[in-house]
Amino acid sequence: MLTYPMHVAGLKRDLPLCRVNDELYIGAFVIFGDCELTIACARELLKRAPEYDYMITAESKGIPLVYEMARQHGDKKWLLARKGVKVYMNNVLEVEVQSITTAARQRLFIDGDDAALMKGRRILVVDDVISTGESLRALETLVEKAGGTVAGKMAILAEGEAQDRPDLIYLEKLPVFNAKGEIIG
Repeated sequence: MLTYPMHVAGLKRDLPLCRVNDELYIGAFVIFGDCELTIACARELLKRAPEYDYMITAESKGIPLVYEMARQHGDKKWLLARKGVKVYMNNVLEVEVQSITTAARQRLFIDGDDAALMKGRRILVVDDVISTGESLRALETLVEKAGGTVAGKMAILAEGEAQDRPDLIYLEKLPVFNAKGEIIG
C-alpha cells in the first residue's frame, strides 16, 4: 500500500493512500484512536482560533478533535451535527451534504435545544479535513438557520483546492494523488 508521510502539530504519521476514483487518491487522515495526535492538533488549532462562544462539528471524525479542543479551552459545551435524528432530539434543524469520503448524499441534523444555543452567538466550525468544503457549507448553513454567526472555520488539514481558501484556518496542507502515489494537487 502506498503511503504519504504527513507532519502535523509536531508529529509524523504515514497516511495510507485511498482510491476515490481511477484518477484520484487521497491520504487517509484518521484521528480516531490516536490520542497523541488529537491532543497535539487541538492545542495547535486553539492557538489560531478566533474568539467564539461554541464550537460545532459534523459527525463523526471531528468529534474527538472538538471534544479535545473544548476540554483544553475549558468549554463546558460543544455542538454536534448528527448524521441521523436520534429519539431524544426535538425541533430538529436539517441540511443536506455530499462529502468526498462518503458515496451517497447525507443529511446533517442538530437538536433544537443546541440550535437555540447558537442564536446570536459566535460559532466556530471545526472539522478534521476540509476537501470539497461540502461538510463545512452544511455546518455553516445549520449555524445560519439557527441564528448564529460563523466566527471562523478550522481544520487540521486542507486538502486539494481547499488549500487556497482564504477563509479557512488550518494546520497543514494535504495534497491529493494519482494512482501511482504522485502528488497532483
